[in-house]
Amino acid sequence: MIKRKTCLIATIAIATTTSVFAQSTQVNEVKPFAPESEYRTWSIGVNGGVLTPWNPFGFHRDFKGSEYNLGYSAYIKKQILPGFGIQAAYMGGKVAGKNGPENSSFETKIPWSASLSANITLANVNWRHENGLIQPYLTAGGGAMTFESTFIASDGTENTAESTTKFFIPLGLGLKFGVAPGINIDLGYTMNFVKSPDFDGVNLGTNDKFSYGHVGLEFALGAKEKPFLAHSNPVAAMKRDYQASYDELAAALKAQQEENEALKAQLATDLADDDEDGVANKYDKCPGTPANTKVDGSGCPLPEAKQVVQQITVTEEDRKVVDEAIKNLEFDLGKATIRSTSFASLNRVAQLLVDKHFSLKLAGHTDNTGSMQTNMRLSKERAEAVKAYLVSKGANPSRIEATGYGPTQPIASNATAEGRQANRRVEFTLY
Repeated sequence: MIKRKTCLIATIAIATTTSVFAQSTQVNEVKPFAPESEYRTWSIGVNGGVLTPWNPFGFHRDFKGSEYNLGYSAYIKKQILPGFGIQAAYMGGKVAGKNGPENSSFETKIPWSASLSANITLANVNWRHENGLIQPYLTAGGGAMTFESTFIASDGTENTAESTTKFFIPLGLGLKFGVAPGINIDLGYTMNFVKSPDFDGVNLGTNDKFSYGHVGLEFALGAKEKPFLAHSNPVAAMKRDYQASYDELAAALKAQQEENEALKAQLATDLADDDEDGVANKYDKCPGTPANTKVDGSGCPLPEAKQVVQQITVTEEDRKVVDEAIKNLEFDLGKATIRSTSFASLNRVAQLLVDKHFSLKLAGHTDNTGSMQTNMRLSKERAEAVKAYLVSKGANPSRIEATGYGPTQPIASNATAEGRQANRRVEFTLY
């Protein structure tokens, strides 16, 4: 009996696999990381198969002989990710066994059971295609099962227990074969662990378990033009998208290179400059200009500019104005703030710069009292303060240079108060 069932399942699997690889693959046009709304995510499945207390793992059974009876199931599944979904399932049928204690047997009817399980796709075997055509999977969950057990003694006496509902855990594995867009053939095996030692009608102290091997169909729900999320291979879809982007970019770069080569050839012709005057032949109205000749935008020689030399003469009267400003220039102690008593003479210097377009160099100096850094900064700031005042009165800032020398250029000894006073100064030089 087992051999016949195994051959039947193998035949279905071979025929299914052949049809899978013979079909043309649907191209998934959905972009990688597309929202869920771009896919069909709901599906339903119907299955038929064999219910038996036998299991391939050698788990302890109260009845050593197994019988094989028809089982049936249906489910609805929500695919959350290409490799993960949640399914609610119904299962019913009959489980029977023999060769139990004192050669007894049992028969348990399952009018219904309901469970909620996680469905995990292990891999898309065919990585070359964007749709996973062969999908190994695992399921695990929990639910409630109603059953009615009949214990049959060796003399044929039957003892039927009252129908009861117990918790059970279905653990399964299987293969799904995509035979068409949105349609799978489902081959699976589920081990059901019942939270009861009385499932087989006899309580020997351990919870009972039974197997369900099935074959069925799964149908995706929703608009047919959308791909089935469970068939989606995100790695292959990403590869296709990147390959398309790469091909598009490569084609654009090739076209740009060809265009650039053509443009270079045209520019070489248009921008040739035989007389090397900097104006292309195409725009040169005076070809053959001698070397090193300055030309205008049309390639024609520029007229020679006559150099105008302006004579600037500093008179004795001008120097007196500057000397008076130097004598009257006073700052607040240790600061670069000009005292108001200096404004009148500085105004005359500013007017002199405006009227005669003189240039002026301002050199700030200090004595050696204090640090070098402080004196250098203070001398520079005082020279800049004088420049700022003159500019505020109309002088051209580009004609005034302000420099600070600190204590580096004394004109008297810093050993005396008179000498230090002489060294604290701002020198004006007209030119």
